Amino acid sequence: MSIHAAVIGVGFVGRAHLEALRRLAVPVRGILGSTPGRTEQAARELRVERGYRSLEELVEDPSIHVVHVCTPNNVHHFQSKAAIEAGKHVMCEKPLAMNTAESGSLVQLAHQLRRVGGVAYNLRYYPLCHQARSLVERGLIGEPQLVHGSFLQDWLSYPTDWNWRLEPEVGGDVRVVADIGTHWLDLLTWIIGRKVTSVCADLATVIPVRRRPRGRVETFQQSVGQTDEYQVTTDDYASVLLHFEGNVHGVCTVSQVSAGRKTRLWFEVNGTEGSLSWNSEEPNALWIGRRREPNQEIIKDPSLFSPEVRRYAGYPGGHAEGYPDTFVQLFKDFYGYLEAADLAAARLFPTFEIGHEEIQLCQAIVTSSREHRWVSLS
Repeated sequence: MSIHAAVIGVGFVGRAHLEALRRLAVPVRGILGSTPGRTEQAARELRVERGYRSLEELVEDPSIHVVHVCTPNNVHHFQSKAAIEAGKHVMCEKPLAMNTAESGSLVQLAHQLRRVGGVAYNLRYYPLCHQARSLVERGLIGEPQLVHGSFLQDWLSYPTDWNWRLEPEVGGDVRVVADIGTHWLDLLTWIIGRKVTSVCADLATVIPVRRRPRGRVETFQQSVGQTDEYQVTTDDYASVLLHFEGNVHGVCTVSQVSAGRKTRLWFEVNGTEGSLSWNSEEPNALWIGRRREPNQEIIKDPSLFSPEVRRYAGYPGGHAEGYPDTFVQLFKDFYGYLEAADLAAARLFPTFEIGHEEIQLCQAIVTSSREHRWVSLS
């Protein structure tokens, strides 16, 4: 039986999900936008057969097996819960929910109803990130000792820049950490195979007063028209000292106000025998550092990858892969798991449990910054 999907949210990331599903030949039966008019317009533009009139209509559609939740953070829990209760599997954008009470309840509900929940930490799925993880597992750099890096953007650099993420009632009390910091934290804990045990954080609102437009502004788009003064309370910037399992130490800086950095996720892992480094603005190259041998740079070529990694490259060597391809590879894992119909099998994709752990991390980071102290995670 073919697995059919529906997508909630028709903005930037909803369209990215739709494109990836089409590349995988997953039938998308319909979409749901924030208003009936927006839904109808998007259905026409995107050539989707059905625009649902409500969430209830979508989840009650018996032809739908998977719901993709690509909406603002404050409705992730409500929409995911409704889909699971209606018997659907869910792929939810990050963060999974607004707090650990909500995310924990989704983990429990999915388990009780035997539904599968995934979270779109798609940046794991650059081919060379998979290769980096394989090299760590194989011991190429010895035992990891230090992890450091950043995730920098500039799309909210000016007081006139605006997005719904700036509103805590919609995006949550923590912004840059939840929006892009969790991508970095998920990626690095996955690559080194060690969880964070404690954090010491510094968060800052670099632009405390912004101009809020009276109309709608899409993600990564510039606002136009009349504006009102708005007091910002969420973080534009954060730096976090990290302790990982196995006595690994690290530090991460995240920012949405770093001019010139469009979306640069960078990491370096230093081990007892070598180092690895990668950044998302040059995603088809992985640096390997040595002390007593020449350094190397691996250019993406599946024929040179570890055998278990080759399937995460969609094109041969010399053919660049980027951001849209990460969704394709993530959904291949997710839908492959559903097609296998074995709920006891290992889940290679980021799960609801991972999403819950990331929100626990966010709350620990906020507590650390507010109370100026190290905070441990159980």
